[in-house]
Amino acid sequence: MIRVGLVGYGVAGKVFHAPMITAVEGLELAAVVERHSRNAEQLYPNITTYTSLEAMLEDPSLEVIVIATPNQEHVPLAHKVLDAGRHVVVDKPVGVNSEEIAELIEHGKRVGKLVIPYHNRRWDNGFRTLKQLLREQRIGDVVYFEATFDRWRPQPRGSAWRESKVPGSGILLDLGTHLVDEALQLFGLPLSVSAEVLCERPWAVANDSFTIRLRYPRLIATLSANCLSTNSRPHYTVRGTGGGYIKWGLDPQEARLKETFRVEEPGWGVEPAENWGTLTVDVDGNIASEAIEPIPGDYRLYYVGVRDAVLGKAAQPVEAIDSWRATRVLELAEESSQERREIECDWASAN
Repeated sequence: MIRVGLVGYGVAGKVFHAPMITAVEGLELAAVVERHSRNAEQLYPNITTYTSLEAMLEDPSLEVIVIATPNQEHVPLAHKVLDAGRHVVVDKPVGVNSEEIAELIEHGKRVGKLVIPYHNRRWDNGFRTLKQLLREQRIGDVVYFEATFDRWRPQPRGSAWRESKVPGSGILLDLGTHLVDEALQLFGLPLSVSAEVLCERPWAVANDSFTIRLRYPRLIATLSANCLSTNSRPHYTVRGTGGGYIKWGLDPQEARLKETFRVEEPGWGVEPAENWGTLTVDVDGNIASEAIEPIPGDYRLYYVGVRDAVLGKAAQPVEAIDSWRATRVLELAEESSQERREIECDWASAN
C-alpha cells in the first residue's frame, strides 16, 4: 500500500485528487494539509490532518505527496517534497513559468524522485475517443483542429485567486494548459504560435479569454476559451482528408465529482447517447454520418499510472517534460499577443 499525502483541500484537492486516490487499489489517502480547517476528515475520517507541509513530511511512511494548492505555490512546495525524498504529483500548471518547471525537473532527477504533472484531461472521454479515431485514420490526415472551453461567468467568483492579479492567475494557465497539452499529445511540437490573450469582462484583472493557433507543416490547431459564452461551441471540431468529427460538451466526470466527491460505480464516466460525437466521412462519393460511442472517461487511470510508476512497473502517466512544453507554448502565446505577431518555436531544449 502506497501512502499518499494531499496538500490543499480546495476544489482541486476535494474534487479531482482525493476521490481518485481513494478509488485506486494500492493507494491510501493517509494525510491532508489544511491550514485553517479539518474539512477532509468529514469524508475521510481515518486520515491525519496537518496544518503545514513541513509537519506532514515528518511522517516517513508517506511516499507520494500531491500538491493541490494555488498555482504560485506549486513549485516551492514541490521542491520541499523532493528535498524530503518523496515523489511529488503536482496539479496543473506545474509552475507559473517554464524556467521554474525546468529547475524542478532537474531537482527530481538529482534526488531520484518522480515529478508527475496532473494533466487529467488526457483521460476525458472526448480526448480518449479522438485519439482512437486519429490512430485508426478514420478522418484521414487532419488539416484543422479546434478545441474550446466556453463558459458563462460574467460576474466575479468571490475572492477566487484565479481571478486576482497574482502570479499564475487567469484562464490561460488554467484551461490553456489542458488544451495545449492535448494538442501536443495529438500532433507534437508546433512550428510557431500566434495568439490573442485578453481581459474581456470589464472588471477583469487576470486574463479571461484566449485564442491560440499552433502551426504545423500541414495543420492549424486552434485552442480557445472564454468566460462570456452563453452558447457554447463544439468542444472538438476536426477536419481531415477523409472526413470530420464534431464533439459537443465536456466529459461528465467533473460535474459528477462536484456533486458526490467520490467515484460511483457502475458506469463511471459513461456519457448518454445524446452527447456522443459525430463522425462524418465520404463513402464512395456519399457523405455519411454516424454517432461515435465514446471511450468512457476515467481519471482513476492517472492514479493507476502514478501507483505503477512509483512501484517501478511502468513509466509515469504524464512525463515532467510535458508540463514544461505546455507552459512554454503558453508563454509564447502571451508574447505573441503582446507583440501582435506569429512567433517561431525553438525546441532545442524541449527534451
